[in-house]
Amino acid sequence: MNIESALKESMSISGALGVALVDYESGMSLGTSGGGDWLNLEVAAAGNTDVIRSKLRVMSALALNDSIEDILITLHRQYHLIRLLGSVNSRSSLFLYLVLDREQANLALARHYLKRIESDLQV
Repeated sequence: MNIESALKESMSISGALGVALVDYESGMSLGTSGGGDWLNLEVAAAGNTDVIRSKLRVMSALALNDSIEDILITLHRQYHLIRLLGSVNSRSSLFLYLVLDREQANLALARHYLKRIESDLQV
């Protein structure tokens, strides 16, 4: 699956409002879908790189021998799901950032679908 199909598939998840594929080392987005005037995915993608970098620094300071699977930010009306791509061995710096409408989304299914998209994505 290429980037365009991964974004399209992510937007088919129930409640999806926007999605971005982002490199957290550079803060640059490799592609986006959805969003709009009220949800600037480029700004959100760059901002969420700081979230990941911060969590990685804390994990390093705590000498945790583990990796981040995903990060969930829960708002009153939305879920913001950050799914890091790659396994412990692959050292990928990419993540999928998915914004969901909380009333329409099933969080467990969304996480399941993102995991499947991750496994099929070829960058």
